[in-house]
Amino acid sequence: MPTREYTGYGPDVLFLLWAARRTGVLEALTDAAGTPEDVACRAGVTDEAARVVVYSLADLGFLARVGDEYEPTNRLLGFLAKRDVRSIGRLPHALDELDLLVELPETMRTGERPDLPEDWRVNQLGAHAATDEALVRARVTAAVRAHPGAERVLDVCGGSGVHGVEFAERGRSVTVLDDPETREIVGGAFGDRVETTCASLAALGGEDYDLAFAAGTLHEMAPAECEAYLARVYNVLAADGVAVFVDVFRDRADPERVASVATRALARGDGGVHTTGDVEAWAEAAGFETLTVDAVPGTGEVAAVAHKHDVH
Repeated sequence: MPTREYTGYGPDVLFLLWAARRTGVLEALTDAAGTPEDVACRAGVTDEAARVVVYSLADLGFLARVGDEYEPTNRLLGFLAKRDVRSIGRLPHALDELDLLVELPETMRTGERPDLPEDWRVNQLGAHAATDEALVRARVTAAVRAHPGAERVLDVCGGSGVHGVEFAERGRSVTVLDDPETREIVGGAFGDRVETTCASLAALGGEDYDLAFAAGTLHEMAPAECEAYLARVYNVLAADGVAVFVDVFRDRADPERVASVATRALARGDGGVHTTGDVEAWAEAAGFETLTVDAVPGTGEVAAVAHKHDVH
């Protein structure tokens, strides 16, 4: 499950927030309920449960006491407003993942992909937009080092655009590529700093990007999808182009981190943790001549760098 490192909260607090959302307590608090008694009545929970949740959320800064009642603060904004992904934060997506993890035993028994929570994509993009700035910089730095002279960058499955913005701030011309639903949700959150497109990788042609960048995409795909993905990335690169895939790989990461990523993929019903050897095989099949693998300092992640032409 999401850890304190990811959300800033330990598992007990996350479970409390998850239970409060699941029982309707959060909805009651963000609607009209102002006291524990109101919450208990509207959400149908016990008086003790309502008091624990309200007092805990107040202590954590999600609620503020105003007279004899409690009102939501900006920290609860992500559970209220979904128009701007930058205001959502990481917690709603963390609770969505808990929804899936709670259903994991059933998913394991049936092998069927579970239904995703209602606001899954917008919350996922909110969490992506809230990616730690140091992590974003480290990932982009690894990519820039792989091809210092790159001018045109394609941020593949770029989500909220946080990595694309970082590339742009370093003077690169950036296109963030993702599906129409994502682009509609994100909208113009990052202004004109990056170009966005809804085209699929398969639809792009003759673009000749110097650098294709993807962070955390491979572990969301099955092996056959990854192989096709690398082939499509190869096709949008210039003759001397480079593709950088930053991810967690089974043979190059802490076992607990690997288990965490693999468990969440299993709970979603898609993807998994691959090895750098897998990426090397997919890169070779796609036509890349060399693959180098380097740790991204301070992240626990690895940059698998695929070169269209041999760099040795």
